[in-house]
Amino acid sequence: MKYPKKTIKCGIRGFKYTRWKAFSRVIAMNTPCLMKCIPVVVLILLVGCKTETKKEVPLLSYEEVHDEAILVDTHNDILLHTMEKGLVFDGDLHGQTHTDLRRLREGGVDVNFFSIWCDGSEETPFDFAMAEMDSLALVLERNPDKIVLAPDTRTLEKVVEDGKIAAIYGIEGGHMIEDDLEKLTRLYERGARYMTLTWNNSTAWASSAADETSDGETAHMGLTDFGKQVVQRMNTLGMMVDVSHIGEQTFWDVIRTTSKPVIASHSSVHAICPHPRNLKDEQIKAIAKNGGVVQLNFYTAFLDPDFGQKTEDFMRRHQAEKDSLEQSGMHVYLVEEYLFQKYQEETDAMRPPLSLLMDHMDHIVQLVGPDYVGLGSDFDGITSAPQGLDDVTSFPLITQAMLENGYAVEDIHKILGGNLLRVLKANEPDPRGD
Repeated sequence: MKYPKKTIKCGIRGFKYTRWKAFSRVIAMNTPCLMKCIPVVVLILLVGCKTETKKEVPLLSYEEVHDEAILVDTHNDILLHTMEKGLVFDGDLHGQTHTDLRRLREGGVDVNFFSIWCDGSEETPFDFAMAEMDSLALVLERNPDKIVLAPDTRTLEKVVEDGKIAAIYGIEGGHMIEDDLEKLTRLYERGARYMTLTWNNSTAWASSAADETSDGETAHMGLTDFGKQVVQRMNTLGMMVDVSHIGEQTFWDVIRTTSKPVIASHSSVHAICPHPRNLKDEQIKAIAKNGGVVQLNFYTAFLDPDFGQKTEDFMRRHQAEKDSLEQSGMHVYLVEEYLFQKYQEETDAMRPPLSLLMDHMDHIVQLVGPDYVGLGSDFDGITSAPQGLDDVTSFPLITQAMLENGYAVEDIHKILGGNLLRVLKANEPDPRGD
């Protein structure tokens, strides 16, 4: 079963318990020869007995550490591509998307949250959400030996133990419930285990980061009374409240309203990259105090403060083609995706090093500790990621980087998935009904 194993942090740091016992037996067998070395050995052990979890010297390869962990990605947009482009998720989509079923397994993804999204212009967003869920349900029916819907942590653990991928839905945008708490409940019953309260568009009951920071007028700021009812219903159902995309006023209203730990399913650090979608340090501290978790977004625009200008310059160079594609009816997001793929040599040069993503991770760990950060890639919802993170098979590179940066194996397991699973379980209804 792919559970993080306890690490002995006293003496020779990082030894697994079984290896520590083997090491002890070697010592016992050679006691006469080692009596003269006891003072030196004791000194080494005393120096090694530290409670600090950073800077562990790894004894396992990054592939072994990655395989032992339960890897959770809280935000993947592949269903948008299968819906809009007619792609088959369980087929070979290499070169067309960041994700397909085979590559999820290759990247070691154990738990995948499939984003259910449409923008605010969709006339019937709830029906669209249900159709997106239907599209994944058909994949699950065709591949019961590979991927299974996991509505609770008990099922999730069994699915992962069996070597399958646990699938969960995440609703990206509160507009999909159409101001109806019963529709929220129906989405939960279909397997949705978080909802992002807004996308870039505000709802009638919650203001988004995009609207709170724009020059235009916003009908309201923060959560309305109905918005607070949405949060409370989610707490009751066992549906994680996702604070990505929401404005600061909405964020603080959520923190004051929720009775359960929250998540930021795909956000990064404002102190490094001051984008409105990112979280300020006080927000990160509040999430940690709440017992929640920040799942880092891989999108270059949320990591690199210079990427916005680079993108503007790129689009200016291809303005005529961009205008023509938009006039033909292509969605603005698909236009950017098309141009980034067509002129890949240019856009690859705009990608930052993987170390920049690690800087965001280090910032959160240094600010609040390793228990409050995870991964929410936004694969297939982004046009650019750090160098090396080309698709879902690239996750092991993050594990490698954490080891090279001195993260303890125990903390790597938390960041790869343990922290999110803790929050997911904390949100589940009490089975005793208390």
